[in-house]
Amino acid sequence: MGVSGTLEYISDLISIGHKNKSKKRQQLRTVDLKVRMDCDGCELKVKKALSSLSGVKKVEINRKQQKVTVSGYVEPNKVLKKAKSTGKKSEIWPYVPYNLVAQPYAAQVYDKKAPPGYVRRVETTASVGVTRYEDPSYSYVTLFSDDNPNACSVM
Repeated sequence: MGVSGTLEYISDLISIGHKNKSKKRQQLRTVDLKVRMDCDGCELKVKKALSSLSGVKKVEINRKQQKVTVSGYVEPNKVLKKAKSTGKKSEIWPYVPYNLVAQPYAAQVYDKKAPPGYVRRVETTASVGVTRYEDPSYSYVTLFSDDNPNACSVM
């Protein structure tokens, strides 16, 4: 074990003791943002600001879709805050691919401003049990009800 082996061993010991004191390293993430950009200057300003964040490995901008993709060891909230500091309207990417949504033309999901092939992301809540409209007896009761303005006029 020569001098170089001894030095490596000692440096490993020092770095192991140092790792315990430092905080854990973040995992590699990809953060997608929707940022309003109109020109090359806006695009350059956003790219420069996001590239200056520590831990950022790559910044990709698609001006046609108004989409910014940041890859690296970063927190999504910090990336969003930095994008907003440029003075541009920014939000976390609100769209998902069209084929991942059960009902893409629902009122909350369909968005005319969405890029082609995308719809707005909406949290779905699954209902438990049978709703009153799915119950067959409900339709017969309301069909001849006085409360229903569209009820049978024979009554």
